[in-house]
Amino acid sequence: MSTPVPPPGAEKPEGQPQNIATAIAEVSERATLLVREEIELAKAEVSEKATKLIKGTVVAVAAGVFFLMALIFVLVGCAWLLYYYLPGNNFTYFWGFFAMAVILVVLGVLAGAIAARAVKRSSPPVPSMAIEEARKIRDAVSASPPAPDSAPRAGAAPHPAASGGEG
Repeated sequence: MSTPVPPPGAEKPEGQPQNIATAIAEVSERATLLVREEIELAKAEVSEKATKLIKGTVVAVAAGVFFLMALIFVLVGCAWLLYYYLPGNNFTYFWGFFAMAVILVVLGVLAGAIAARAVKRSSPPVPSMAIEEARKIRDAVSASPPAPDSAPRAGAAPHPAASGGEG
């Protein structure tokens, strides 16, 4: 069943201390390697998400510029429209300003949609894959073997298949 423990003064097998030391050193090296790999994974993941966030921010700034320019064109167009309705003028130059404003608004909407999608995909820049991997490793290392569950718990209803009943 179990091996008897030798008395304190008895000799130990010759290879045992070296094997334990080797095993401890190997476990230590593997743990160090595992931690380094997890850190590298976290760095790569944060870097990727930060890059997406920066790209989304740049496109959002472009969308803001388009809307600012559209506002300028709308205001200039309104000024020309006001000038047109004042007595003594028959020119219709304002339509060009309004057409340009519409084009800039469309570009701003497209850029804003692209920026919103990029920011949603990259936010927040948390290394979720590295965290999940670390949780799995922690669970694997600290997990104890499951106890056999042969008897039902007190107060728990027996499983229908175990009782032989139909439901």
